[in-house]
Amino acid sequence: MVFKLGIRREDKNKWERRTPLTPFHVKMLREKFEIETIIQPSAIRVFKDEEYKKAGAEINEDLSDASVVFAVKEIPINFFKPNKTYVFFSHTTKGQHYNMPMLKKMMSLECNLIDYEKITDEKNRRLVFFGRYAGLAGMVDTLWALGQRLKENRISNPFSEVKQTKNYHDLNEIKKHLMKISEKIKNKGFPKNLTPFVVGLAGYGNVSRGAQEIIDLFPVREINPSQLKEIYEKPSNKTVYKVVFKEKHLVEPIPPRREFDLNDYYNNPQSYRSVFEKYLPCISVFMNCIYWDDRYPRLITKKYLKNNFRDENSFHPLIIGDISADVNGAVEITEKTTDPGNPVFVYNPLNGKIKNGYLGTGVPVLAVDNLPCEIPRDSSIAFSEAIFPFVPHIMKADFNEDFEKLVLPPEVKKAVVLHQGKLTSGYEYMNKFL
Repeated sequence: MVFKLGIRREDKNKWERRTPLTPFHVKMLREKFEIETIIQPSAIRVFKDEEYKKAGAEINEDLSDASVVFAVKEIPINFFKPNKTYVFFSHTTKGQHYNMPMLKKMMSLECNLIDYEKITDEKNRRLVFFGRYAGLAGMVDTLWALGQRLKENRISNPFSEVKQTKNYHDLNEIKKHLMKISEKIKNKGFPKNLTPFVVGLAGYGNVSRGAQEIIDLFPVREINPSQLKEIYEKPSNKTVYKVVFKEKHLVEPIPPRREFDLNDYYNNPQSYRSVFEKYLPCISVFMNCIYWDDRYPRLITKKYLKNNFRDENSFHPLIIGDISADVNGAVEITEKTTDPGNPVFVYNPLNGKIKNGYLGTGVPVLAVDNLPCEIPRDSSIAFSEAIFPFVPHIMKADFNEDFEKLVLPPEVKKAVVLHQGKLTSGYEYMNKFL
């Protein structure tokens, strides 16, 4: 039996150059598992059509012969075919209203949907993700935007040399360049008005670790949140202070509860309130790397900024890198998501208006919602390596079987959102969003 896999062309925007499977893995699928690949042509994909052709793939606009189609981002409604299996980031499992029509279409066509985001191990840790690359690109872009803003305001700073992520060839070039800047910080230090230079990160997962991977290229000293005020007494101008905030630092129980309990916070977030804003005056750069939905308290509110904003050159944080990019979410002033072509806007706390670019009165916010596409080659290679072990199992599974009899690795089976057009038991809660 010939198994045919389809790879959809990414066309959500001109920046989306990623692919779920590289030519190397397409070749391995053909040679080791007798799985043929049909791939839609693309003028912008980071791996060229010719590379896939050399790997044995068929280049074809029509993916009808493929039983399973792999993609990265959401798929347009008119693309789906009856009874086929689709594997992609559907962005539906949190009830995202803008993708409900897509989900309904898949249900009406009796499609199967596997969501990468839900492929997890026995401890519910994600196995297939771009999160590290979101953190890497988000941190670089935030430093770039800050460097340019300070430079335009005639404030000397080492980050004025940082380029936006998309303007580097790859991660290796990024790291080499930033290490040169690191040497300058070690030798010359920060100017007095940027000392101490503190980078605060909310969260400690894959996204945060990616952002920290960039910060750790500089002369870093990691401190606890409790040490923030202390470093202002005798700061070093040749150090980047890094502080990672966990849940226990971000919120506190509402009385009469006395002690923070992580499981209780996850289960009863309404019983907690944010205390994070007390740290903001000590933070130069704030990176938001946490999962958030509207059950949880916000970290930064418009009210706080309006009550405390005085002058853009002295107000902290100097910039916010909202990698999570939830509109009006944990960072309430994230009024919209942005893209690599126009990655930053400035929020004016005094009138609530935003202005595109990194200049203007207020707090600059970077909120690019597809950051990994700025490092397309590196992120695609890592992603392909992560999904590859599961691909043969997905391709050779019989989706005509009842769900109980469907043979898939447990990590993948728990990620089957739709089976024959119906929500599986783990996702029946989504009916309320439909």
